[in-house]
Amino acid sequence: MASSSGTSSGSSLLQNSGSEEDLQAVMDERKRKRMISNRESARRSRMRKQKHLDDLASLVTQLRSENHQILTSVTLTTQKYLAVEAENSVLRAQVSELSHRLESLNEINHFLNATNGVFGPPGPSPTSFLEPEGSSNFFNNPFNMAYLSQPIMASADMLQY
Repeated sequence: MASSSGTSSGSSLLQNSGSEEDLQAVMDERKRKRMISNRESARRSRMRKQKHLDDLASLVTQLRSENHQILTSVTLTTQKYLAVEAENSVLRAQVSELSHRLESLNEINHFLNATNGVFGPPGPSPTSFLEPEGSSNFFNNPFNMAYLSQPIMASADMLQY
């Protein structure tokens, strides 16, 4: 605004005011570009955020589906386990019953071997119709004694895995 000689001239004021206007226009242009840039950046940020939310929603859907499949699988496996456990309990009871029966049969077998002929001559055998005429009782027949003297060989251990 003041010249170097100390005097002021009207042309220098116009020149300075034009420079200030140009400077202001440049500043306004920079401000406008910065505003546009910020808007674009904010738009990109919102798009990234939306994409991230969409990806998370997709992941939630996928994980819920997998969770449902796993729960179904666990339920089926539990049902199968309970069925096998029930069947196993039945089989254990059957093994126990068969073991007791086997012990009883072995005791009867031992008793028959020990008391053969003690109570006098035995009566007709229930299998006498299978024996040839004139043959002795099934229990008194020496060929049949081999079967009676052998214990029945089976145990509950044979049936377990």
